[in-house]
Amino acid sequence: MSTSLVLELFSGFLAACISLWFIVLSRSAQPQQAGASRVPGWLSAVGGSAAIRQALSGYFLREGLLASAGLLLLRLAIGGMMIHHGQEKLADPQQFANTYVASLHLPFPLFFAYAAGFSELIGSWLLILGLLSPLGALAITGTMTVAAYQHILTAGFNIYVLELVVLYLGGSVALLLLGPGRFSFDGAIVAELIEASADEVQESGASAALTPAFVRVSGSESS
Repeated sequence: MSTSLVLELFSGFLAACISLWFIVLSRSAQPQQAGASRVPGWLSAVGGSAAIRQALSGYFLREGLLASAGLLLLRLAIGGMMIHHGQEKLADPQQFANTYVASLHLPFPLFFAYAAGFSELIGSWLLILGLLSPLGALAITGTMTVAAYQHILTAGFNIYVLELVVLYLGGSVALLLLGPGRFSFDGAIVAELIEASADEVQESGASAALTPAFVRVSGSESS
């Protein structure tokens, strides 16, 4: 697969992600009908559980602009550099399979060469956009873990061979644990869902409070 074709494929992927984001924004901007749910039923549980809202907010909507800016820079750095490695693998997957995958004695080395290349490319785009960023961080973490094992297996604990892999691995694990920050698609989507579901909970509570209560009064018998 040529590099130009890979770039065209992932340019389309980027355009699709941006289109999806504008669809989400346009839907959130539309006026809601009375009694209509603002979020799908399977997401209404988010508003019903304060613990889930707190967990999502803590992971995707980290407090502090500097912290979110730092996570954005880390995402851009790792994603921007890993795209290059993914493109190299997919430009000549057979060569990568013969040189690296074969040393791991895995079956179907060409398949794993393609898997590694696409994992790095897709994972890089997901980190750059901050869209499904835990999956992107997990994809890069997986490929870098295998790469570190391959380097140790073939060259031992050589710092000059391992240093770049360890930096990528540490950065991707950090993003996996800390989340993408507020400056991401994930952060905007989660913020919208939490706000919408919380509003529904408040509206349902207010309507329940205004519901008339029927009290049964038993009259006393006259003697």
